[in-house]
Amino acid sequence: MGSSGVSPGRHDAYAVLKYRDYRLFLLFRFFTTLAFQMQGLVVGWQMYELTKDPLALGLIGLAEALPNISVVLFAGHAADRYNRKRIIILFTVLFLIGTTLLFLFSVRSLGIIAAFGVLPIYLVVAISGISRAFLYPSIIALMSQLVPRELYNNATTWNSTGWHVAAITGPALGGLVYGFFGVRAAYLSVLFFLMVALSLLSFVKNRPAPPMQHGEKLLERLASGLRFVFSHQVLWGSMALDMFAVLFGGAVAMLPVFAAEILAVGPEGLGFLRAAPMAGAVLMSLFIAHRPPMVHAGRNLLIGVAGFGLSIIGFALSSNFYLSMLMLLLSGMFDNISVIIRATAMQLLTPDEMRGRVASVNAIFIGSSNEIGSFESGVAAKLMGLVPSVVFGGIMTLSIVGF
Repeated sequence: MGSSGVSPGRHDAYAVLKYRDYRLFLLFRFFTTLAFQMQGLVVGWQMYELTKDPLALGLIGLAEALPNISVVLFAGHAADRYNRKRIIILFTVLFLIGTTLLFLFSVRSLGIIAAFGVLPIYLVVAISGISRAFLYPSIIALMSQLVPRELYNNATTWNSTGWHVAAITGPALGGLVYGFFGVRAAYLSVLFFLMVALSLLSFVKNRPAPPMQHGEKLLERLASGLRFVFSHQVLWGSMALDMFAVLFGGAVAMLPVFAAEILAVGPEGLGFLRAAPMAGAVLMSLFIAHRPPMVHAGRNLLIGVAGFGLSIIGFALSSNFYLSMLMLLLSGMFDNISVIIRATAMQLLTPDEMRGRVASVNAIFIGSSNEIGSFESGVAAKLMGLVPSVVFGGIMTLSIVGF
């Protein structure tokens, strides 16, 4: 694979970028994330336009989380058993098919939404949840095969940076395209970026699947990822803290309501609100990338989650667009501290033949915090009101850190 470019005693922030396949992989991840984030914003705004109900936004999260969590352990097994690149291609194509269906639903002359309401949208979101369940463990496992072990921390940091840059650009671009050109143009943009991503991945060389331990039954393999995580306190501790914090502190699902009713900025403003946490995460990623591997990780993890909770409370209480943007920016900066600590620990502690299964357990925690957190936010907003529900979530996040 060539030289790693790391000299003794010197930290090279760009060492991992000297690997061709890793660069292609990073670009693939960028464009898929760009597409996923655009689609998330477009579906959320379209759903709110159709229903005017914050609970409907929460149900989007539930529609994605339930199928995702139900298959993710098997997805981890598949990532450790079969060719990881082929799995990624297959389920990116499945996501692309879902986007094509969403485009067709938005064509009024076909009358699909008029006949069936928003149910077809929820069904496609469920398909997307299955697709992402298989993509995540295979992507994480493949990344570890593209670089040497001593660069895992560097690779994780740049992977996080690329993901968050795309997550900034995706919502902002999705909001602008939706606002100026309409929902169909937005879905066509998503399709274009998915096809670019697939073409980039096709140039990454195939890596063989890791050798499998013979005689191990399927259920044993599925459970082995859970056993591995719960036998390492640093893994399950960081996953659990992040899960419960984001479960209660997730305001992103309610951003269409804030954009429409409190800040009055439309889909264009919603795109920038969705992008703000990701911009903060990129700033934090670049800061961490230029420093040696993190020390005092446990303390920094608690500080990051506490700062995230305070930022969410500040956002909920703001009625000024620019102050809201600042609070979301800070929330992304603090949140990304825990993301990088957890991802680096997972890469360093996990043997290659178990990477898919351990990543799938991590995906359960992520799915619980993000998508089920969106459902919790929708229910809380319905019962408590929009602003009190988000303040309550921030307070719960701080309580979890204190506990």
